[in-house]
Order: sequence, then structure tokens, then C-alpha cells
Amino acid sequence: MSIQEKLDNLTQNSGVYQMLDKQGLVIYVGKAKNLKNRVSSYFVKHHDSGKTRALVANIDSFEVLLTETETQALLLEAELIKQHMPRYNILLKDSKSYPYIAISNDKHPRVSFFRGKKQEKCQYFGPYPSAHVVRDSLGLLKKIFKVRQCTNATYRSRSRACLEYQIGLCSAPCVGHINDENYQQDVKMMSLFLAGKGKQTLDKISQKMQIASANQEFELAAHLRDQLIDLRKIQERHASNSTADMDVIAVYQQDGVNAIEVLFIRSGKQVGQEFILPKNSSHQAVEVVLSAFLPLYYVGKDTPKQLLLSHQLLDKKIISTALNTHIIDAPGKNKKHYLNIANLTVKENLNQNLLARFRKKSTLVHLQSILNLKKLPETMECFDISHMMGESTTASCVVFEKGVPKVSKYRQFDIKNITPGDDYAAMNQVIFRRYSKRLKNKQPLPDLVFVDGGLGQLNQAIMVMDSIGIDEVQLVGVAKGEKRKAGLETLITVDQGQVHKINLPPHDPALMLINHIRDESHRFAIKNHRIKRSKNRTTSPLESISGVGKLRRAALLNYFGGLQEIKQASVDEIQKVHGINLALATKIVETLNASR
Repeated sequence: MSIQEKLDNLTQNSGVYQMLDKQGLVIYVGKAKNLKNRVSSYFVKHHDSGKTRALVANIDSFEVLLTETETQALLLEAELIKQHMPRYNILLKDSKSYPYIAISNDKHPRVSFFRGKKQEKCQYFGPYPSAHVVRDSLGLLKKIFKVRQCTNATYRSRSRACLEYQIGLCSAPCVGHINDENYQQDVKMMSLFLAGKGKQTLDKISQKMQIASANQEFELAAHLRDQLIDLRKIQERHASNSTADMDVIAVYQQDGVNAIEVLFIRSGKQVGQEFILPKNSSHQAVEVVLSAFLPLYYVGKDTPKQLLLSHQLLDKKIISTALNTHIIDAPGKNKKHYLNIANLTVKENLNQNLLARFRKKSTLVHLQSILNLKKLPETMECFDISHMMGESTTASCVVFEKGVPKVSKYRQFDIKNITPGDDYAAMNQVIFRRYSKRLKNKQPLPDLVFVDGGLGQLNQAIMVMDSIGIDEVQLVGVAKGEKRKAGLETLITVDQGQVHKINLPPHDPALMLINHIRDESHRFAIKNHRIKRSKNRTTSPLESISGVGKLRRAALLNYFGGLQEIKQASVDEIQKVHGINLALATKIVETLNASR
């Protein structure tokens, strides 16, 4: 059925529409109060927006999903956008659920970091904006309330107090250094504090301190006094007239780029913030960006009771109902200062981001000039080899796009079938495996490739590239300077058989970018080498022999006393072990001899 036929028969009910391209991929998801009018508008109007014209040009078909209300359509739209990540929708990075602080209901409750599906048996406080805010809070709670944070397995296995007790960060209920009643009181005070009842917490601790002092329990009184002092400092630092939980959201546009700042206010305290650059939002009106942002950001999460916005929404009522929250776009005096903070912060963060983009581009232009490249090196890759005296050789390939690392595109390679310690052979292998595969799969090639090493490693890369028919990629060796000091590196290129060496000033922006790329490839290579080496050292060669299971390995080790003795044993000696015949004994000897 053609698009026009579909439009003629389209319902006027509310719902969600999905635009599809020729491959059947969803390229745009939208909601509509009247599906017929909204979807038809894409095909009968002239569009001023270049993005909309590009969308329409790629539409091959469309599908609709009907809903009973506009609110249901909004929620369904948000879920479909998260599911399909359409390239013409305003998108956010997919994020995990919010983290919480959890208190268990054990005999001696544990306070801990929590993320995921809640359980009925625990108390939860939050949500918090990020994991590091939760961990900072847990560190603070340790110092003040001394409630245990160890796992239950560690707690049950203790026979004496651990280091946390020795340095004053835990009251050691596991070994009875605090009685159950006092420990439960500490947990209760901590719960009140986390619930935002700071004044009530201070009053209760003050009362207990006075009682302890009157009863001449001076050690307990001193402990409560220290809690009181620390809590008062925190209260002063976060003093505010507002006690509500709310998020403050400011959106700002500069040079066609939209940015969003979210401040997290919990119990009247600003506990964190998040800066977001929505994808596919260039030159969109800030109100449109904000309307698209709210469902994507909050659907499926615990939304605070209030959302304070910098701009008015056209579909305020629908979004408010869908998110089950109160939206404020005209704050009173007691909340306006939060909005001022968010507005100032988003402007500053966007300005810094745009400035960083400009600097990165100017650095790439400078690098293009230095290396005499035909085009801007927007995609760069770097290779490094890592091993320990030839053991567990690995190679890394890191990818930078527009001067920024793309971690999702990093690749690691296990180097096999070379002489241990032969860096040239390792570089030859990794370059061949990387680019022969990309040629085979018709994947794009980088504009610039760095090789961590001198002329020898560079020549290996050039030889491989020539052999597989790649001549449009510039190869550059990065040779370490005197005493391996950063800033003294030499860049090496080869043009028509002529070797060219380039030495840049230590603080040259292009050299600093190259060093950043090289250091990242070095870090990634070492990380994977250590993982591989550790695995090899904790894995017995016997485990790789088929027919030698757990029981036979145990029998061999018990009979001979160790792996070295097994390696020195003959076929006849190994055959004496119960359960091992001649064929298996021969296989064991051959495998262990080959692994020497």
C-alpha cells in the first residue's frame, strides 16, 4: 500500500507514529492528538527546517499505534524512542536507573549503595543524581554514625574487629564492641538524617548527649557530641528555606546548540547536578527540546514531587500527568534562586563546551598542516603492543573522532604465533587483522593512524598497508623522546621512501593531542595485557587437555605433588595414576612439553 493510500485511510484518534526508511528501520517516532492530521502534514507542507526535509526524503513508509489518551501516547512515544534510538529524534544517552542509599533489616543493619529493583525488606533513601554522590554520602555517614557498610558475608566471618573499627569508621557490632540498643539508635538517627529531618536528628542527639553526660557515660557523650558537631556543619553548608524534593531544569541555546542543566534538590539540599547535550536538537526551539527531554529523562524513573522549569511547556498538563509530578514554570521567591543557579550554570557549561569544540577543531587543523594532510583528520586510530618479556602479548587499537576518544570503538587483540618479544611481528599482525577485516566488511577507514614506536614499527605498518592495497591512510610513528620524557617525542612519516622526522615544542597543541591518543592506547594495551597475564598465571595447563577433568587433575597433583613434577614425568609414570590410560598419558606429556 502506498503512503497516500495509508494517509487516506488513517484514523483521527490519538496515538504514536513511526517513520520507516527503505530498510525498515525506525528513523523517527512522534505522538499526535490527531494522527491523520499530524502524519499528513509531513507530506503536504513545505518545511522550513532542513532536518524535517531530510527526514521526509528518507521516509519509505510509516506505522501507527493507537492510544486512548494523549498521556498514554506521550509515555509510549518515550518508550519507543528509547527502544529504537531513531536518528531524527532528539535523543539522550541511555542511562542506568538512579542510585539509592539502602539500609537493611538485619540484626545489625547495614547501610550500602543500591541500584536496581527495590526489595520490601530494606529502607531506601534517594534517588541520588549519580553514584559518586552516593559514595561521598556513605563516606560521610561512616564518620558520623559508624554504621557498618561491610557485606553480610564479611560481617558473619569476623572474629575480631577490622580496620574500619580501628580508624573510627565503624562501631564493630559484629564482635560486640557496641550493644544492640546503642547500635539501633545510631541506625535510627542515620535514617532520620537521610530522610531530611535534620533538625529532629540534631535535637534527639543533643538530648541523648545530655542524658549520657548526666549518667556519667562520658565516652558515649563525647561520641554524641562529635556527631552533633559534624551534623551541624552539614546543616550550615546546605541551609535552605525550601524542604521539598524537586529537580530544577534549565535549557539554553547558543549558536544553534541546545544544552540542559538539571539540579537535584533533596530535602532542601542541592545534592548534585547533570549537564546534558541532547542529540539531534540543533536549532530546535528550546521549548520543543524541553518537551522532548522530560519524558525521555523521567519515564521509568522515580520523578520528584516537583519539576522547576526555565521555560513554559505547550503540553504541560499532559507531561505533568504522565510523570505524576507538579510542573512549575513561574517560581516564587523561595525557589527562584535555584532557577537562577541552573540558568547561570547551563550557560557557563555550554560556553565551555563550545569553546572546547573550537579548540579541538583548531588543533585538528594545526595537525593537518603539520603532517601535510589532504583533509582534516576527523577519525584517528593508534596502536600499541604490550607484553612482559614476551609473555601474554596483546595489542590495542584506540579510536578518536574529532579529537575525542570513542571508547565503544576501542579494540583489543591477542597476538598469537609469533616469537615472544617480537614487537615488529606483533605490530604486523595487529595492523593486518584490523584493516583486512575492515576492507572485507567495506567499513570506513581512518584518516590518520599512529603507531606507538619508532621507524621499525612504522615500516611494519606501511608494509602491511601496501600488501592489502590501502594507500590513502597516513601512517605516523610516535617515537619516545630522551629518557621517555613526555613532550620530547619525535613524529616519523615516510613519503615515497623518504623518512621525515618532526619535532614539535613540548606544549604544542597537536603534540599534546597525539600524546593523549598514544597514552590512551598504551593504557588500554597494558590493561588487557595484565588481564591476560593474570588469567594465564592462574590457569593450569592441565585444564586445556581434553579428557583431564577436575578429578583427574586432582589425582595427578596428589600423585606427583605439583605441576613441575608432572612436567618432568614420563608417559609410563603418568600412566600409573588411577584413571589414566596410555593414550591420555601420551597426550598429557605432549601438551606439557609443547607449553614449555
